[in-house]
Amino acid sequence: MAEKSRNSGLVGELASEFAGTMILILFGCGVVAQVVAGGALTDPPGGLGDHDSIAWGWGLGVTLGVYVAARLSGGHINPAVTLALAAFKGFPWKKVAPYMLAQTAGAFVAALIVRWNYTEALAKSDPGHTFKTQIVFSTLPSNGNPNLPVGTWGAFRDQIIGTAILVLLVFAVTDLLNQAPKANLAPFIVGLIVVAIGMAWGTLAGYAINPARDFGPRLASFITGYGLAWRDQYGGFYWWVPIVAPLIGGLIGAWFYKSFISRFLPTEEPQPPGRVPAPEGPEGSGGQPTGRVPGPEA
Repeated sequence: MAEKSRNSGLVGELASEFAGTMILILFGCGVVAQVVAGGALTDPPGGLGDHDSIAWGWGLGVTLGVYVAARLSGGHINPAVTLALAAFKGFPWKKVAPYMLAQTAGAFVAALIVRWNYTEALAKSDPGHTFKTQIVFSTLPSNGNPNLPVGTWGAFRDQIIGTAILVLLVFAVTDLLNQAPKANLAPFIVGLIVVAIGMAWGTLAGYAINPARDFGPRLASFITGYGLAWRDQYGGFYWWVPIVAPLIGGLIGAWFYKSFISRFLPTEEPQPPGRVPAPEGPEGSGGQPTGRVPGPEA
């Protein structure tokens, strides 16, 4: 009876996605705030960190967020992952919208905490709350860098590719019919995937690769003083790009994995190292029980 009382069903799953995504954003937006706002106060600027520390911060945030949420909900913490699982892995479609809302809410609350904690540093480094510190919370084309002339559609392309890579690799490392990591290491490997994407695909559009990660903090920044949060540095409405493009990219990545890898995998999990399948037949009929390694003759 006590065990049943712990089974909260969908409510527990949504609470788990909320908490896991909140952890992701606390570390992700937190590390960007430390680099952008804190580093801007040093001489030379950027003294507290660089692009690599941001990549590692986001990757570790993903790892820790997945560990928080994995038991109850699977640790999606990303609407693009949830949608891809529904389209290709049998995740219930009726749960897709609630999961996405919980993920976005978790990101929103976490961004408010980061905004509150870094209030003084953000105000000092960027009194007008411009695009200079907007990137703490949400992404921009060219990552806000005027020396990289990437516009809306370049960023759209970039987000499709980056999210497709993410979801393809997430499917690969969580597929028990493939070589999935053992000893509960999958969340750690997924975090490393995000680090790698940040280092290889992070410059052109800030590698949101997660609609909740971008929209939740963007909304939080807007209601706390960033009046241009919905636009990019060119003046165009940009907020929809890190929502639509990752959803498309996630579906492409999942389709690619299913079409080029999953369809060719065996239908049963691989045997642990050292175990060889035995001939069919019950024990005592001339064959070994299934899964038992034959020993030396007596």
